[in-house]
Amino acid sequence: MFTEIITKIDDFVWGVPTIILILATGILLTIRLRGVQFTKLGRGFKSMFKKSDGKGEVSSFQALCTALSATIGTGNIVGVATAIAGGGPGALFWMWLAALVGTATKYAECMLAVKYREHAADGHVLGGPFYTIEKGMKEKTGFSWKWLAVLFAIFGVCVGLFGIGTFTQISGITTAVQNAIDPDMKHVAFTLFENNYTWSVVIAGLLVTFGVALVIIGGLKRISKVAEKVVPAMAVVYVFLGLSILIMNATRIPAAFAVIFKNAFGFKALAGGATGWLFKQVTDSMQKGVARGIFSNEAGLGSAPIAAAAAQTEEPVAQGIISMLGTFIDTIIICTMTGLAIVIAFYTGADATGAGDLEGIALTSAAFSKVLGGDGRSVQFLLMLCLVFFAFTTILGWDYYSERCLEYLSKGNMTIVKIFRWLYIAAVFIGPYFTIKQVWTIADITNGLMAIPNCISLIVLSGVAAKETKDYFNRYPTLQ
Repeated sequence: MFTEIITKIDDFVWGVPTIILILATGILLTIRLRGVQFTKLGRGFKSMFKKSDGKGEVSSFQALCTALSATIGTGNIVGVATAIAGGGPGALFWMWLAALVGTATKYAECMLAVKYREHAADGHVLGGPFYTIEKGMKEKTGFSWKWLAVLFAIFGVCVGLFGIGTFTQISGITTAVQNAIDPDMKHVAFTLFENNYTWSVVIAGLLVTFGVALVIIGGLKRISKVAEKVVPAMAVVYVFLGLSILIMNATRIPAAFAVIFKNAFGFKALAGGATGWLFKQVTDSMQKGVARGIFSNEAGLGSAPIAAAAAQTEEPVAQGIISMLGTFIDTIIICTMTGLAIVIAFYTGADATGAGDLEGIALTSAAFSKVLGGDGRSVQFLLMLCLVFFAFTTILGWDYYSERCLEYLSKGNMTIVKIFRWLYIAAVFIGPYFTIKQVWTIADITNGLMAIPNCISLIVLSGVAAKETKDYFNRYPTLQ
């Protein structure tokens, strides 16, 4: 009954209006910013390692890594698989589309977060969509929008505590560990609501909870230091695995793209005249693709601006250009590798059987093992390591995001923030004992609720973003 209830809520939150709002925001910003995600992408890669003497808590690169630590996680390995299992291979196309327009969204929301951020008395920075909404929208419209900023902050706390930050990540970690160590579930520790949980799940859950507690008590600077070391390393390992698959199966890549596009638009159904099935196939594919795309790269969600606001810079546009790299790296590179591996393994060639009942890490692991060959155990172990580090850093990043939202709501009451840290640790502790479907449905609901007020503010302030961008490049014409 609980699963049915949250599924209905998810369908409502992620209905056509929300999908249109998110995509329309990205399209509007792409037009008003003159395709900044295409024309300035190279500039972002060139400038992300440059030092800045501006006010802030972390370097621009650390801010990017903190944001990437929250985005590169189970969404790249488990989320893509879940999207394909639920919406078919066409979901990958909608993930790409959401990422392409979402890169402009990521640029604008991070740039505006730096523009409207505030500096606390003790020197630490507080910024994000809540200040963009409260200060920026009031300047633009002359009316108070604090209630919308409060809603965003509330949803932000919920996303961290119940969605991306805890349940999905720890569930992904423990499932991956179980698949690699005890796939046959021979060592059951206990049974809860007819679900068996092995010792591998229990022990992995305890170890991750302990590790999270050690890091998040140290605050942003400790999180950013862990992120700038772990994120690049784990991304390299996963990219190596993905490239190995694509190189070994280069001849099947065109067929994989053909399957993705046919499924995304229902060409097969259209030819047969099955319009009802066609509509459901396309909408399911779009819903899963956009929802998982937002889950993975968080463009439009409003999370990355919280990290961007802490960057040591006095130029909002410069940080926006660096921050938008996160969406490109996360979805266009890493998620694409996962998606193509699954499509190549199960939807192309004479042995194409579809995903069947596989879901989550089990589907990704099966795809990698099938394509790379061998006994599959070494591949499962490597995937487990990637997922553990991906998800662990995401847990850390989202604790920071949620704390900043709570700090805004409590007007800087750090006692409440410290209590929240222990609640966050407790959520990580209980996360392994929800089902995969429940975990991802709850995450989708909280994501959608958080994205709505953020996208509204970006539409209202799209002109401000365009003006700031134009003024910056007029001052620095050599950066054109």
